[in-house]
Amino acid sequence: MGTDKIDVLQGTLDLIVLRMLQGGPANGWDLTQNIEIVSQGVLEVNYGSIYPALRRLEARGWVSGHWARSDNNRRARYYELTARGRKQLAAEREQWKRFSGALELILGTD
Repeated sequence: MGTDKIDVLQGTLDLIVLRMLQGGPANGWDLTQNIEIVSQGVLEVNYGSIYPALRRLEARGWVSGHWARSDNNRRARYYELTARGRKQLAAEREQWKRFSGALELILGTD
């Protein structure tokens, strides 16, 4: 695969953030780094996208945030999944499976 990075769409970003937070609390910087690592450098999320996504998810009650000190002793907001967020993640994963399956049917035909 090439070195071209793919920008993440808003709806997809919400799903990705929920999934990444399933592993435990993280701040925005950690999330952007982890998304790039897990996607093997294919997906790139900029800070101008991650923080609005986190605020949006927090407003919906899917994540909760609290202030704490980061590893480098800076004040950072850490986010974690709520029970509602875990339910939403499960629902969105099912919806994604249906969507990607339908897309595969369309793209797989020649």
